[in-house]
Amino acid sequence: MSHRSYQTEQRTMMNLHHLLRPFPGRLEFAVRAALICVLTTFAVEYYQTPEAALTVYLVFFLIKPDRVGSIIQSIAILVLISLVIGIVFLITMVVIDEPVLRVASMALISFLLLFATSASKLRPVGAILALVIVYSLDLISHVQIGELATRALLYGWLIAGIPAAICIVVNLLLGPAPRRLAERALAQRVSLAGAVLRSGHDKSHEFEQIIREGTEGISKYLKFASLEKTSHTQDIDRLKHLTASITPLLLIVDLIRNSHADLVPAPIKNYFSDALDTIASTINAGDFPDQFDAAPALSETSLTPCGQDIVRELHAAIAQLTNVQQAHFTAEKSTNLAAPAKSGFFVADAFSNPDHVRYALKTTAAAMACYLIYSALSWPGIHTCLITCYVVALGTTGETLEKLRLRVLGCFVGAIAGFSAILFVMPEINAISIQLVVVFLGALFSAWVAGGSVKISYAGLQIAFAFFLCVIQGDSPSFNMVTIRDRVIGILFGNLVMHLVFTYVWPVSIATRVDTAFNALIKQMSELRAANTKSTLSIEITIARSSLSNIERDLEILRFEPESIRPASAWLEARQQTAHHITLLMESMLIRLTHNADQLDQISSRLQRLSDVGVGMSIADLKEQPTINDPALTTDGLLEIHMRNLEMSIIQRCAQDKRMKEYASASSA
Repeated sequence: MSHRSYQTEQRTMMNLHHLLRPFPGRLEFAVRAALICVLTTFAVEYYQTPEAALTVYLVFFLIKPDRVGSIIQSIAILVLISLVIGIVFLITMVVIDEPVLRVASMALISFLLLFATSASKLRPVGAILALVIVYSLDLISHVQIGELATRALLYGWLIAGIPAAICIVVNLLLGPAPRRLAERALAQRVSLAGAVLRSGHDKSHEFEQIIREGTEGISKYLKFASLEKTSHTQDIDRLKHLTASITPLLLIVDLIRNSHADLVPAPIKNYFSDALDTIASTINAGDFPDQFDAAPALSETSLTPCGQDIVRELHAAIAQLTNVQQAHFTAEKSTNLAAPAKSGFFVADAFSNPDHVRYALKTTAAAMACYLIYSALSWPGIHTCLITCYVVALGTTGETLEKLRLRVLGCFVGAIAGFSAILFVMPEINAISIQLVVVFLGALFSAWVAGGSVKISYAGLQIAFAFFLCVIQGDSPSFNMVTIRDRVIGILFGNLVMHLVFTYVWPVSIATRVDTAFNALIKQMSELRAANTKSTLSIEITIARSSLSNIERDLEILRFEPESIRPASAWLEARQQTAHHITLLMESMLIRLTHNADQLDQISSRLQRLSDVGVGMSIADLKEQPTINDPALTTDGLLEIHMRNLEMSIIQRCAQDKRMKEYASASSA
């Protein structure tokens, strides 16, 4: 094995280990999901309802980390499925005896709902609605008697109703409170910041992921906690204050981590690390930390000027975190800033951007092609190809292909586990209790994967789907190989069709939105100077960091695009370099935003100019930067270094893009 191949393999194993690592709440989520799956399996086996595997699989769409989110999702699914059943019933009355009209109505409904998915606020559920209605019409086509069709629709309601009812009951009894999950997440971030200060790069990868995740999930927990009405409003306000103050603290720690080791001496790092560990323990215990005093660290005289400013700002960030007097103001301000501007049902470019229509046409064409093929072959067992088309379809080619790969990976893992259960366990089953144990173990592993990051969570859903199709094949234990064979073939065929369609028919690269997002972020940073209080600054920095995280995620997804539409490696590396420099500039700006107004006004002007993609700028226009290893380096100098590096990065990027366009024009000529 070559050295390069060995390094790639090692890196893959490390990434897999990180994605599957335990973290607070992951095991609890997996056990709760597995328990609901077992109870649902028992119910469908006892009452002998159809589509048993699909009924159990729906649990993974209902359960959330907290009890409030799970209950709301379950109720929403019940309302949604009731609405869908009513719509399908009305359509069925017209098209049940007209095959051509039925297929035409399936295509039309699919197109309209997918267009709404891309161009309106129906985005979260539009594709699922299209899937349920189209697949229901397909099932109804096999029933030629009105009474049987009505009974089939009622059974369709039970497929969602049984797991939803069980999910509500289990979460009322065992689900964790959203406030508790918010406290855990905050404590984890504070504890990790302390660990990074103490050990340097030992926790670097985990720390970077925490920063990129942002605080959106915590804010959602606190929103549910307010809705639940089990905590005092004052406590929720304090937790909102902690949430808004955590990102600036993490950015200061990240700046120290990325700086040379002597900038902040180890004894001072250890002092702050111990303080953060104490704060994390207090938050994790459900209490609120006391005001922090860093007098011993601030009196240190051996620090460089830059080190003194960084230590002072680290103290200020921790003091802001523990300043409960600001809690009510921060909660109000964060609510105002986080509230999106009111808009209509459709997005601004719904009827002017052809990508919305193209997305609906591509996905509908792929789905209907799959439907017509398995209908013509009289092979309904591979109907999962139709389901695949709606499940994996996303707005850009890269996002769709990423989801396709996760679906194939999860399908193979689940199928192998299911085949193993059929070969070695099912023949020995003589009671439903053993089957429930098998379901519990398979659901536990699937939920563990699904409870991880977005890079792997979708694979967990597919592991569960393939596994349940193997081990739950009807109203009693069975080991029929044909069912799982057909389902796997259907998934793979659907993936192939979607890959071909989204790669060769109107492909949409995610690259088209990256530069626009960069310019908007730089403009947003140029306006940070307007923050007149520490609380307002913390909130706006949090929002800016969230925007940068979205860009970094897009750059990762770009690697999944085919070479025919993916930008060159140099293009991608240039954007990654820009993202890195923006991170460093954001961190150094955070230290100086409340000081040296003149320099920050200049930085804001330069950022405003950069938001216009560096028009009219060249490297010759840039100022000379100080040396980063200079013992006399000040924070102003550090800010100038990162500002100049960002300017140089964008100027070089623009020049590179210009050369690439000229080369492309010359090649086409």
